[in-house]
Amino acid sequence: MNYPNWSKDLESSSFNSSQLLVDKRPLVLAVDDNHDNLELLTQILDMFGCDCVGAVDGYEALSAAVDRLPDLIVLDICLPDIDGIELVNRIKQHPKLINIPLVAVTALAKTEDRERILTAGCVEYLSKPFNIDDLESIIRRHLN
Repeated sequence: MNYPNWSKDLESSSFNSSQLLVDKRPLVLAVDDNHDNLELLTQILDMFGCDCVGAVDGYEALSAAVDRLPDLIVLDICLPDIDGIELVNRIKQHPKLINIPLVAVTALAKTEDRERILTAGCVEYLSKPFNIDDLESIIRRHLN
């Protein structure tokens, strides 16, 4: 029986290993203590083409961020254990997490809240209820 020479055929093939790379969906960590808000946010992020990990408090978010190293973190500021500003500070102090963009999606809508959140280290601020198109624009801007 005549078997093909696979190694020779592979070497001469125009197919190469770079074609094996599959487009990877970006991973987003969504943090909100309200389960309905978190579910909505994860569904929206999935619709935007993102994989999503959810967390309902600051400690869970910090642990998930260290374990999974998301491409982006979308977080509520009013959390039950440590508030979002403290969470942002802890993320910005962690060497593995320092460069992950943070987007605040919060009910805090005063100008001074916005300034405080952005000064803490969030790259964007969106007040609830948010416009889905605005969220999509922010997500795409910071994942590309």
